[in-house]
Amino acid sequence: MFDWLNLETLAVVLAVAYLVLAIKENSLCWYCAFFSTAIYVWIFGDVSLYMESALNIYYMAMAVYGWYQWQRGGEQNSGLSISRWKLKQHSSAILLIAIATAVSGYLLDTNTDARLPYLDSFTTWAAVLTTVMVARKVIDNWLYWMVINSASIYLFWDRELYQTAALLVLYIALSVIGYRSWLKGLQQQNLAAKSLVDEVQLSAYATVSANSR
Repeated sequence: MFDWLNLETLAVVLAVAYLVLAIKENSLCWYCAFFSTAIYVWIFGDVSLYMESALNIYYMAMAVYGWYQWQRGGEQNSGLSISRWKLKQHSSAILLIAIATAVSGYLLDTNTDARLPYLDSFTTWAAVLTTVMVARKVIDNWLYWMVINSASIYLFWDRELYQTAALLVLYIALSVIGYRSWLKGLQQQNLAAKSLVDEVQLSAYATVSANSR
């Protein structure tokens, strides 16, 4: 019979592996994500963090979706490139998170024994959306995770999940590294795209010049 310390330790190790691999844009990160979140489904349910438990069921499904998108997504079915959201998309996302937090927080507060229902709801719904951003390789996901993980530290410390709280401190640091790494990748993508456009324009100009002689 496993005790929760051993299960939590394994989940933490897999979660760290997931993030390190995600920073490197390695699709193996989704395997680590799947098994880590499967363990957390049981852990969070045991300490009455029901929204967090439900969130990890969602994470398991998103691990499959994320792997597929990173491997087969994009216009050429060869994997997604890094992208960035516009202000309108961020505004819509924040509004949706606020509404979902208010509704589920109220329902949990009045109908269950959930601990910290509004904070639990906020971290859950924000993570739901941000996980989609990761799967779609939206660079801004790292900024969202910094906020979510900061709020989650108190949530997990209150439930005496100390290893998970410590993991989130590490997550915040790795999110900074992840953002800088993906930003460098995005800049390289943009430079490569610009070089390709310049090459096509130069070729077209050369063709026009040759035909006009």
